[in-house]
Amino acid sequence: MNRFAPTRAAGALSVDELTNSRRLRRMRKAAWSRRLVQENHLTVDDLIWPMFVVEGKNVRQPVEAMPGVFRYSVDIAVKEAERAAKLGIPAIATFPKVDLSLRDDTGSHILDPDNLINCTTRAIKAAVPEIGIITDAALDPFTSHGHDGILRDGIIANDESVEQITAAAVLQAAAGSDIIAPSDMMDGRIGMIRAALDANGFQDVAIMSYATKFDSAFYGPYRDAIGTAGLLKGDKKTYYINNANSAEALREAEQDILEGADMIMVKPGLPYLDIVRLLKDQFSMPTFAYQVSGEYSMIKAAAANGWIDGERAMLESLLALKRAGCDGILTYFAPTVAEMLKR
Repeated sequence: MNRFAPTRAAGALSVDELTNSRRLRRMRKAAWSRRLVQENHLTVDDLIWPMFVVEGKNVRQPVEAMPGVFRYSVDIAVKEAERAAKLGIPAIATFPKVDLSLRDDTGSHILDPDNLINCTTRAIKAAVPEIGIITDAALDPFTSHGHDGILRDGIIANDESVEQITAAAVLQAAAGSDIIAPSDMMDGRIGMIRAALDANGFQDVAIMSYATKFDSAFYGPYRDAIGTAGLLKGDKKTYYINNANSAEALREAEQDILEGADMIMVKPGLPYLDIVRLLKDQFSMPTFAYQVSGEYSMIKAAAANGWIDGERAMLESLLALKRAGCDGILTYFAPTVAEMLKR
């Protein structure tokens, strides 16, 4: 007899007596039963692919800070959009790296109907009409100072910026954009864009509001991708939301909904799961999150060093956003996940 064998104390209850025979592990015992009771699922329909574009032809330029991510010239972007459509990805969101020679204090090149973002939209829509195109009307890829609005004497001029962002949104809609997603966080821009789209015959063009874009440390690799790293003068604290605030995020989302937003977004994603849940519960609106560049690059870097299983971490992070209440996710992992799901 094992003298160290555990013994049941006199009068102690059994596991079945303690749990009233409710053994919660029963449905976790096998893969098939875990599948039966899984509450949330990630599908290709949940994915939006953010894509970077650059001038030139036959260009596939690696983004150093984002392993596996590239800047594409328009011709290659069209081919990538075709690949995305074949994988079943519903939409792509395009972001330009604009040559420094075309940037100025006001980001005036955003008003060129033939700028890089509009040319990309037209080319993709001509070749792949079935895929959705989402464009951002913020000014940061077009300004020489890296801010999302017009800078006057060190201050972002809200109303002047909104006028220009609104004009840019109409041009983007005319180029074929299906969804305008302004990321600038200027006051009143959703209402102004909605009114301008409607007045110009673009009533069917939707608005995805970056309703809660937080002042975050997770945007760094993105700024490298669009060529604004090192350009930023000051910070963006006067227009992005303080990352300590949730009630303020609620007010921002409510205002954008009242002004006519069709969808709302939380940015970044994983560090703000509480905000996703808060907005979904409060408004029952189509709610999205942007799994931003820093989130992507952390997973890729840790996986490259062998510290985590990159594939599992990728899927877990996306499923966490779904579980929090997201209807869809902007993620640089989109084509990789879509290929996995297709297999």
